[in-house]
Amino acid sequence: MKIHTTINSLRAESRAARVAGKRIGFVPTMGALHDGHLSLIRAAKSRCDLVVASIFVNPTQFGPNEDLAKYPRTFERDCQLLEKENADLLFAPTVEEMYPQDAVTWVTVEGLSEKLDGKSRPGHFRGVTTVVAKLFHIVEPDIAFFGQKDAAQVAIIRRMVRDMKFPVEIVACPIVREPDGLAMSSRNAYLDSSQRKAALVLSRALWEVERKYKSGERDTNTLIEHGKQLIAKEPAARLDYLELVNADTLDPVAQATPGTMVAVAAYVGNTRLIDNLLLP
Repeated sequence: MKIHTTINSLRAESRAARVAGKRIGFVPTMGALHDGHLSLIRAAKSRCDLVVASIFVNPTQFGPNEDLAKYPRTFERDCQLLEKENADLLFAPTVEEMYPQDAVTWVTVEGLSEKLDGKSRPGHFRGVTTVVAKLFHIVEPDIAFFGQKDAAQVAIIRRMVRDMKFPVEIVACPIVREPDGLAMSSRNAYLDSSQRKAALVLSRALWEVERKYKSGERDTNTLIEHGKQLIAKEPAARLDYLELVNADTLDPVAQATPGTMVAVAAYVGNTRLIDNLLLP
Protein backbone atom coordinates (compact mmCIF):
# COMPACT_ATOMS: atom_id res chain seq x y z
CA MET A 1 0.00 0.00 0.00
CA LYS A 2 1.34 3.39 -1.01
CA ILE A 3 0.83 6.32 1.33
CA HIS A 4 0.36 9.82 -0.10
CA THR A 5 0.36 12.96 2.00
CA THR A 6 0.02 15.56 -0.76
CA ILE A 7 -2.84 16.27 -3.11
CA ASN A 8 -0.62 16.38 -6.18
CA SER A 9 0.96 12.97 -5.61
CA LEU A 10 -2.34 11.23 -4.86
CA ARG A 11 -4.09 12.91 -7.78
CA ALA A 12 -1.30 11.91 -10.18
CA GLU A 13 -1.52 8.25 -9.23
CA SER A 14 -5.32 8.23 -9.30
CA ARG A 15 -5.40 9.80 -12.74
CA ALA A 16 -2.80 7.35 -14.04
CA ALA A 17 -5.03 4.50 -12.86
CA ARG A 18 -8.01 6.06 -14.60
CA VAL A 19 -6.05 6.42 -17.85
CA ALA A 20 -5.18 2.73 -17.53
CA GLY A 21 -8.89 1.94 -17.47
CA LYS A 22 -9.12 1.03 -13.78
CA ARG A 23 -12.28 1.53 -11.76
CA ILE A 24 -11.46 3.50 -8.60
CA GLY A 25 -13.14 2.85 -5.26
CA PHE A 26 -12.81 5.30 -2.39
CA VAL A 27 -13.33 4.89 1.37
CA PRO A 28 -12.99 8.18 3.29
CA THR A 29 -12.35 7.81 7.04
CA MET A 30 -11.12 9.73 10.05
CA GLY A 31 -8.98 6.80 11.16
CA ALA A 32 -9.30 4.82 14.40
CA LEU A 33 -10.42 2.02 12.10
CA HIS A 34 -12.66 -0.86 13.14
CA ASP A 35 -14.44 -3.69 11.35
CA GLY A 36 -17.11 -1.31 10.08
CA HIS A 37 -14.48 0.63 8.14
CA LEU A 38 -12.82 -2.56 6.97
CA SER A 39 -16.12 -3.86 5.61
CA LEU A 40 -16.15 -0.79 3.35
CA ILE A 41 -12.66 -1.65 2.09
CA ARG A 42 -13.84 -5.18 1.32
CA ALA A 43 -16.89 -3.86 -0.52
CA ALA A 44 -14.63 -1.57 -2.55
CA LYS A 45 -12.25 -4.43 -3.36
CA SER A 46 -15.16 -6.51 -4.63
CA ARG A 47 -16.24 -3.86 -7.14
CA CYS A 48 -13.16 -1.86 -8.04
CA ASP A 49 -9.68 -2.29 -9.49
CA LEU A 50 -7.97 0.32 -7.32
CA VAL A 51 -9.04 1.04 -3.74
CA VAL A 52 -8.12 4.35 -2.17
CA ALA A 53 -8.68 5.01 1.54
CA SER A 54 -8.20 8.31 3.29
CA ILE A 55 -7.45 9.12 6.91
CA PHE A 56 -8.12 12.73 7.81
CA VAL A 57 -9.54 14.02 11.08
CA ASN A 58 -11.47 16.89 9.58
CA PRO A 59 -11.48 19.88 11.96
CA THR A 60 -14.33 21.72 10.24
CA GLN A 61 -16.94 19.12 11.24
CA PHE A 62 -16.22 19.47 14.95
CA GLY A 63 -17.92 22.15 17.03
CA PRO A 64 -15.99 24.34 19.50
CA ASN A 65 -16.91 22.13 22.48
CA GLU A 66 -16.55 18.77 20.72
CA ASP A 67 -13.86 16.12 20.81
CA LEU A 68 -11.43 17.14 18.05
CA ALA A 69 -8.39 17.22 20.33
CA LYS A 70 -9.06 13.83 21.90
CA TYR A 71 -10.49 12.08 18.82
CA PRO A 72 -8.65 8.74 18.68
CA ARG A 73 -5.65 8.72 16.35
CA THR A 74 -4.08 5.32 15.67
CA PHE A 75 -2.31 5.87 12.37
CA GLU A 76 0.24 3.04 12.47
CA ARG A 77 -2.38 0.49 13.48
CA ASP A 78 -4.75 1.83 10.83
CA CYS A 79 -2.10 1.37 8.16
CA GLN A 80 -1.55 -2.22 9.22
CA LEU A 81 -5.28 -2.94 9.04
CA LEU A 82 -5.57 -1.36 5.59
CA GLU A 83 -2.59 -3.33 4.30
CA LYS A 84 -4.13 -6.53 5.62
CA GLU A 85 -7.28 -5.75 3.59
CA ASN A 86 -5.12 -5.01 0.51
CA ALA A 87 -6.05 -1.37 0.11
CA ASP A 88 -3.94 0.06 -2.70
CA LEU A 89 -3.49 3.71 -1.75
CA LEU A 90 -3.85 5.73 1.43
CA PHE A 91 -4.30 9.49 1.37
CA ALA A 92 -3.27 11.00 4.70
CA PRO A 93 -2.99 14.77 4.28
CA THR A 94 -2.34 17.44 6.87
CA VAL A 95 -4.92 20.07 7.74
CA GLU A 96 -2.75 22.63 5.92
CA GLU A 97 -2.79 20.50 2.79
CA MET A 98 -6.59 20.28 2.76
CA TYR A 99 -7.43 23.80 3.88
CA PRO A 100 -5.43 26.69 2.41
CA GLN A 101 -4.78 29.53 4.80
CA ASP A 102 -7.80 31.86 5.00
CA ALA A 103 -10.02 29.43 3.07
CA VAL A 104 -13.57 30.83 2.89
CA THR A 105 -15.37 28.42 0.52
CA TRP A 106 -17.91 25.94 1.86
CA VAL A 107 -20.23 23.33 0.38
CA THR A 108 -23.61 23.33 2.13
CA VAL A 109 -26.58 21.11 1.38
CA GLU A 110 -29.38 23.37 2.49
CA GLY A 111 -32.55 21.87 3.88
CA LEU A 112 -30.92 18.59 4.92
CA SER A 113 -27.86 19.70 6.89
CA GLU A 114 -29.96 21.10 9.74
CA LYS A 115 -31.74 17.81 10.47
CA LEU A 116 -30.94 14.98 12.90
CA ASP A 117 -27.25 15.38 13.82
CA GLY A 118 -27.19 18.72 12.04
CA LYS A 119 -29.78 20.05 14.48
CA SER A 120 -27.69 18.97 17.47
CA ARG A 121 -24.34 19.89 15.93
CA PRO A 122 -24.72 23.17 14.00
CA GLY A 123 -22.21 23.42 11.16
CA HIS A 124 -21.25 19.75 11.38
CA PHE A 125 -22.58 18.71 8.00
CA ARG A 126 -21.20 21.82 6.33
CA GLY A 127 -17.77 20.57 7.38
CA VAL A 128 -18.57 17.05 6.19
CA THR A 129 -19.82 18.02 2.75
CA THR A 130 -16.98 20.49 2.22
CA VAL A 131 -14.27 17.95 2.98
CA VAL A 132 -16.00 15.14 1.04
CA ALA A 133 -16.35 17.43 -1.98
CA LYS A 134 -12.62 18.20 -1.73
CA LEU A 135 -11.77 14.50 -1.45
CA PHE A 136 -13.95 13.59 -4.43
CA HIS A 137 -12.22 16.34 -6.42
CA ILE A 138 -8.79 14.99 -5.44
CA VAL A 139 -9.37 11.23 -5.74
CA GLU A 140 -11.90 11.30 -8.60
CA PRO A 141 -13.42 7.93 -7.63
CA ASP A 142 -15.96 5.98 -9.62
CA ILE A 143 -17.60 4.65 -6.46
CA ALA A 144 -17.41 5.91 -2.86
CA PHE A 145 -18.33 3.69 0.07
CA PHE A 146 -19.91 4.90 3.31
CA GLY A 147 -21.38 3.19 6.35
CA GLN A 148 -25.13 3.11 6.93
CA LYS A 149 -24.48 3.97 10.58
CA ASP A 150 -23.94 7.54 9.42
CA ALA A 151 -27.27 7.50 7.61
CA ALA A 152 -27.90 11.24 7.72
CA GLN A 153 -24.43 11.84 6.32
CA VAL A 154 -25.11 9.37 3.50
CA ALA A 155 -28.39 11.11 2.59
CA ILE A 156 -26.72 14.52 2.55
CA ILE A 157 -23.75 13.35 0.47
CA ARG A 158 -26.11 11.67 -2.01
CA ARG A 159 -27.94 14.98 -2.43
CA MET A 160 -24.66 16.88 -2.83
CA VAL A 161 -23.50 14.43 -5.50
CA ARG A 162 -26.80 14.73 -7.34
CA ASP A 163 -26.95 18.51 -7.16
CA MET A 164 -23.27 19.11 -7.98
CA LYS A 165 -23.17 16.46 -10.73
CA PHE A 166 -20.23 14.57 -9.24
CA PRO A 167 -19.56 11.52 -11.45
CA VAL A 168 -19.42 9.15 -8.48
CA GLU A 169 -21.75 6.40 -7.29
CA ILE A 170 -22.48 6.45 -3.54
CA VAL A 171 -22.75 3.03 -1.90
CA ALA A 172 -24.03 2.68 1.68
CA CYS A 173 -22.86 -0.52 3.35
CA PRO A 174 -24.69 -2.22 6.23
CA ILE A 175 -23.98 -1.31 9.85
CA VAL A 176 -21.45 -3.64 11.45
CA ARG A 177 -22.33 -4.48 15.05
CA GLU A 178 -20.59 -6.05 18.00
CA PRO A 179 -21.97 -9.47 18.97
CA ASP A 180 -24.18 -7.82 21.61
CA GLY A 181 -25.66 -5.38 19.08
CA LEU A 182 -23.67 -2.19 19.69
CA ALA A 183 -22.97 -0.41 16.41
CA MET A 184 -19.22 -0.20 15.81
CA SER A 185 -17.88 3.34 16.19
CA SER A 186 -14.48 4.90 16.76
CA ARG A 187 -16.05 6.75 19.70
CA ASN A 188 -16.79 3.45 21.47
CA ALA A 189 -13.16 3.66 22.62
CA TYR A 190 -14.20 6.45 25.00
CA LEU A 191 -16.57 4.18 26.94
CA ASP A 192 -15.57 2.47 30.18
CA SER A 193 -17.00 -0.97 30.94
CA SER A 194 -20.19 0.27 32.61
CA GLN A 195 -20.78 2.87 29.89
CA ARG A 196 -20.16 0.23 27.24
CA LYS A 197 -22.97 -1.84 28.74
CA ALA A 198 -25.25 1.19 29.00
CA ALA A 199 -24.62 2.07 25.34
CA LEU A 200 -26.60 -1.00 24.31
CA VAL A 201 -29.74 0.97 25.07
CA LEU A 202 -29.48 2.63 21.64
CA SER A 203 -29.82 -0.59 19.67
CA ARG A 204 -32.42 -1.92 22.11
CA ALA A 205 -34.54 1.17 21.56
CA LEU A 206 -34.34 0.73 17.79
CA TRP A 207 -35.32 -2.91 18.04
CA GLU A 208 -38.22 -2.04 20.36
CA VAL A 209 -39.55 0.40 17.77
CA GLU A 210 -39.12 -2.26 15.08
CA ARG A 211 -40.89 -4.84 17.23
CA LYS A 212 -43.89 -2.54 17.78
CA TYR A 213 -43.94 -1.77 14.05
CA LYS A 214 -43.91 -5.46 13.18
CA SER A 215 -46.80 -6.00 15.58
CA GLY A 216 -48.86 -3.53 13.56
CA GLU A 217 -48.23 -0.09 15.05
CA ARG A 218 -47.77 2.59 12.38
CA ASP A 219 -48.22 5.91 14.22
CA THR A 220 -44.76 7.42 14.55
CA ASN A 221 -45.49 9.35 17.74
CA THR A 222 -46.51 6.12 19.42
CA LEU A 223 -43.48 4.27 18.10
CA ILE A 224 -41.14 7.06 19.21
CA GLU A 225 -42.66 7.05 22.69
CA HIS A 226 -41.99 3.33 23.08
CA GLY A 227 -38.34 3.89 22.17
CA LYS A 228 -37.99 6.89 24.47
CA GLN A 229 -39.48 5.01 27.39
CA LEU A 230 -36.89 2.28 27.00
CA ILE A 231 -34.00 4.78 26.87
CA ALA A 232 -35.36 6.60 29.92
CA LYS A 233 -34.84 3.41 31.94
CA GLU A 234 -31.06 3.64 31.42
CA PRO A 235 -29.77 6.28 33.86
CA ALA A 236 -26.35 6.51 32.18
CA ALA A 237 -27.88 7.53 28.84
CA ARG A 238 -29.17 11.00 27.91
CA LEU A 239 -31.29 11.08 24.77
CA ASP A 240 -30.43 13.61 22.07
CA TYR A 241 -33.06 12.54 19.54
CA LEU A 242 -35.17 9.59 18.48
CA GLU A 243 -36.96 10.18 15.19
CA LEU A 244 -38.70 8.32 12.38
CA VAL A 245 -37.84 9.97 9.09
CA ASN A 246 -37.78 9.53 5.34
CA ALA A 247 -34.34 8.04 4.66
CA ASP A 248 -33.72 10.31 1.65
CA THR A 249 -35.08 13.67 2.82
CA LEU A 250 -34.62 13.17 6.60
CA ASP A 251 -38.08 14.68 7.06
CA PRO A 252 -40.24 13.30 9.88
CA VAL A 253 -43.07 11.02 8.78
CA ALA A 254 -46.49 10.67 10.40
CA GLN A 255 -46.93 7.00 9.53
CA ALA A 256 -44.21 4.37 9.46
CA THR A 257 -43.87 2.39 6.23
CA PRO A 258 -41.30 -0.05 4.83
CA GLY A 259 -38.01 1.84 4.44
CA THR A 260 -38.76 4.43 7.12
CA MET A 261 -35.58 5.16 9.05
CA VAL A 262 -35.54 5.03 12.84
CA ALA A 263 -32.62 7.18 13.98
CA VAL A 264 -31.32 7.70 17.50
CA ALA A 265 -28.55 9.69 19.15
CA ALA A 266 -27.72 9.69 22.85
CA TYR A 267 -24.97 10.63 25.23
CA VAL A 268 -23.49 7.89 27.38
CA GLY A 269 -21.35 9.77 29.86
CA ASN A 270 -19.76 12.45 27.70
CA THR A 271 -19.74 10.30 24.56
CA ARG A 272 -22.31 10.96 21.87
CA LEU A 273 -23.34 7.83 19.96
CA ILE A 274 -25.65 7.34 16.98
CA ASP A 275 -27.47 4.38 15.50
CA ASN A 276 -30.32 3.67 13.10
CA LEU A 277 -32.26 1.02 11.24
CA LEU A 278 -34.64 0.84 8.29
CA LEU A 279 -38.04 -0.65 9.01
CA PRO A 280 -38.82 -3.76 6.94
